Order: sequence, then C-alpha cells, then structure tokens
Amino acid sequence: MPTVLQHAALITAASATWYALAVSIVAITAVAARSEDRRRDAREVLKVLVRRSSG
Repeated sequence: MPTVLQHAALITAASATWYALAVSIVAITAVAARSEDRRRDAREVLKVLVRRSSG
C-alpha cells in the first residue's frame, strides 16, 4: 500500500507542477504579448484556469 500512496503523491506533484507552469506561461503571455488581441485572449484563458467556485 505505501507504494501506491507514493505513486499517487508523485502523480499529484507532477500534475500540480504542470498546472503551475501552464498558468505561469499564460500569465506572462497576458502581460507581454505584442498584440492586444493575444493579451486579451491570454487573460480569458487565465480566467478559466484560475476560476474559483463560488460557495
């Protein structure tokens, strides 16, 4: 059983790392893109990625 928990923890950590990387890339794009359309689109994607549930 400890091996299963260790693998689950590893998968969770890897997923969290990839999610953080994706959010960071989109946030940088939202700030640094040359065109206003790309910045706007990146902000919309960022809203979806960091959406919080109300309640």
